[in-house]
Amino acid sequence: MDTISLASLDIVLGKLEEGILFLDEQRNVVAINDAAAHMIGREHDEIVGKLCPNLFPSTPCARTCEESGKCSLMAGTSHESKLVQDIAVARPDGALIPLHMWATALPQDEPLAHCAVVLRNRTREVQLEEMAGKRMRLGALVGQSRVMQTLFREILLAASSEANVLITGESGTGKELVAQAIHDNSSRAKKPYLQVHCAALPEHLLEAELFGHSKGAFTGAVADRPGRFEAADGGTLLLDEIGEVPLSIQVKLLRVLQEREVVRLGENRPRKVDVRIIAATHRDLQTMVKDGEFRTDLYYRLRVLPLRTPSLRERRGDIPLLASTILSGMTGHYKREDVTLSTDAMDVLLAYDWPGNVRELVNTLEYALVHAEDTSIQPRHLPAEILEATPLAATPKEKDEVQLTRYYRGTAAASEQEVIQAALSEAGGNKSVAADKLGMSRTTLWKRLKQYGIA
Repeated sequence: MDTISLASLDIVLGKLEEGILFLDEQRNVVAINDAAAHMIGREHDEIVGKLCPNLFPSTPCARTCEESGKCSLMAGTSHESKLVQDIAVARPDGALIPLHMWATALPQDEPLAHCAVVLRNRTREVQLEEMAGKRMRLGALVGQSRVMQTLFREILLAASSEANVLITGESGTGKELVAQAIHDNSSRAKKPYLQVHCAALPEHLLEAELFGHSKGAFTGAVADRPGRFEAADGGTLLLDEIGEVPLSIQVKLLRVLQEREVVRLGENRPRKVDVRIIAATHRDLQTMVKDGEFRTDLYYRLRVLPLRTPSLRERRGDIPLLASTILSGMTGHYKREDVTLSTDAMDVLLAYDWPGNVRELVNTLEYALVHAEDTSIQPRHLPAEILEATPLAATPKEKDEVQLTRYYRGTAAASEQEVIQAALSEAGGNKSVAADKLGMSRTTLWKRLKQYGIA
């Protein structure tokens, strides 16, 4: 069949969610579908025959059209490319509808229309942007950087869907927090939320943990037991570190995703389950697929909605907010509510690369809180590996504090003053030797001696 009837074409256009306006070379509307009429808020006969720019007053697109006398969306476009504009249309009923708008050129021998203008309603997208933009946290996730605001929007979008989600990212970036936020903001929020750490169990135990088992299915199976899929029925199941799952279990996972049913070990009877799957991994699953270590079909079943958690290096601007939030949560536990981070210590945190990401930041702050003598965390209270890896080039004072901290950890001294006294004692009173031990200039050492009243 070489052609399609106009009636069939009209039916298809009427079912589309996108609005379509067909324009002649003078930019007059010659045809329109129902979706476009609804977006513009007018009847067909109020739109057909009208000049396209007049339907979208006060928009950049309309102004450019009026100035040039040509469709601005058609500038430089072809059948393979499109120029997209975001506009807001004020309908006669007062509603303001945000739209994506672009144009597609039609074949030159088409007698009725020169191009088609496509409209897509972006109300839901704008709502998600507003919801994410108003918050510095989503569940247990904290951040106001651009990458985190983008992640918040993607989480809310994923939460509004039932599709499987694959979360990727480095270790310590909070993939399990993303999964929890998706569940908590979804229609399944009041149903079970369970996790399985796939790397923590040997193969035979992982299979029983996921799918359940009957009594006597293996040594130690003294009673029937449902698996995590059954226990999470109606809710969400997080498969953490999915890249560690053996190929033999990947086959069974694929069957559960396809058939929506599980078979317990030692049984033949399938049991229906309704579970939303979220998988997470720090490994490169695409490379594993190429190397034959991960099934291609399972990969694409899981990766319907891909999300990526950014590393802490990509969101350094969030470190002060994160550190403040984490520290405030710890001070109550340690009954040290008055402890804060000094400016110098914050500079160290901002300069460090954080290979362990947020998890490492949490451990670092807990270490510093334990070692802080008073109400202010200084650079010397931070772990040695962070001080050694951080180029503290801002001020000589910072360099002195780092060296003092390294020297201090080799002594039984409890304060900076005692560190200096210990170094002088070891140096037999020789200030030059003591200054070398402490990693500071003789002038700086002299100032410290004067400050502490050390003869």
